[in-house]
Amino acid sequence: MKGYRKLLIAVNGSLGPLKEGLKVADEEKCWVTVLKVTPPYEGDVNLTGIKNINDVFDAGSTELASMLESSVREDGSLAKVRVEQGDISETISRVANEERCDLIIMGQKKQQGFLHRLLSGNVVKKVVRTAPCPVLVVEA
Repeated sequence: MKGYRKLLIAVNGSLGPLKEGLKVADEEKCWVTVLKVTPPYEGDVNLTGIKNINDVFDAGSTELASMLESSVREDGSLAKVRVEQGDISETISRVANEERCDLIIMGQKKQQGFLHRLLSGNVVKKVVRTAPCPVLVVEA
């Protein structure tokens, strides 16, 4: 490829981007950060009946990070795993900038039709516009 030093692999519901990203990382012998972005909670916290809702969110993030770390270890790779909360496209670009990444690898579902992309806003398109480095899109 191009002599990348740091990769950011943004994972969504599929592990396809993770597998493809780890393959690139192995070929390039570079550092990897795996990122899962969860959307911000916008509900009324007072209606949940839980005293500390942040503990519930943090527990879910910890479990998700553990699952991603074990997927990475099964592949025989080493990677830093981050679970962040926020706008997906903004967070991917921000983390890529913070980590000084040379390449972002992310997935996109092939079955998405025009209407779905129009209504949901295309995360990939937003990341490509705001990313501090090239973006490689793989089929998720």
